[in-house]
Amino acid sequence: MTETNLYLTMKGTTEGIIVYLDDQCSFEQLLEELQKQLESDAIHQRTSIKVHTQNRLLDTQQQDEIRHLLNDQHSIGIKSFESNVISKEEAKSWYDHITMKPRVKTIRSGQELHENGDVFIIGDVNPGATVTASGSVFVLGQLRGIVHAGFPDGANEVVAASYMNPSQIRIADQLSRAPDYEVEGSQREFAFINQETGQIELDDLHNLQKIRQNLTDISERGL
Repeated sequence: MTETNLYLTMKGTTEGIIVYLDDQCSFEQLLEELQKQLESDAIHQRTSIKVHTQNRLLDTQQQDEIRHLLNDQHSIGIKSFESNVISKEEAKSWYDHITMKPRVKTIRSGQELHENGDVFIIGDVNPGATVTASGSVFVLGQLRGIVHAGFPDGANEVVAASYMNPSQIRIADQLSRAPDYEVEGSQREFAFINQETGQIELDDLHNLQKIRQNLTDISERGL
């Protein structure tokens, strides 16, 4: 059931009532129309709704004004505010998280590198160096330091290197046990969390796509 008024549309769904606010009129006109509909009991009191602002982005103060009008004055709870647009800060955070950051450098002992999203290091990660990323970590060189991928809870991320002999690997909240590499390490491997055992394991790099089929699909990575 859909009911349209001057500046808002109310639609009943299986998840409850969604109130769509017009995105062309002024915010003051929206508040006036909401007040009219509340006074006419078009929106029943003691209910809970979602507010969809379409192509309008409300700031915190505007959201608080709507909450005050609906909740404080008329006992109507707001499940959430939704919109077709996002803020510059959200867009930047999203971009940072999905973008591969190339770093042409060697991370030396005592140095720390922190990145949002995936990081591609063209160089070595020396013993005593630390790399932390919210995404996956790829090292085109020797990995002999500490790497924490998927920080803090990205369990589907991986750590890959041309030469793998790290002092420690973390993925999300899992810590690898003491490495059982040979003294000379191993080449072209990656570390991942086995979804069946919940433990960090190693495999040949050519199996990466088979084990993590959705690694490049951002919709499958919690974004």
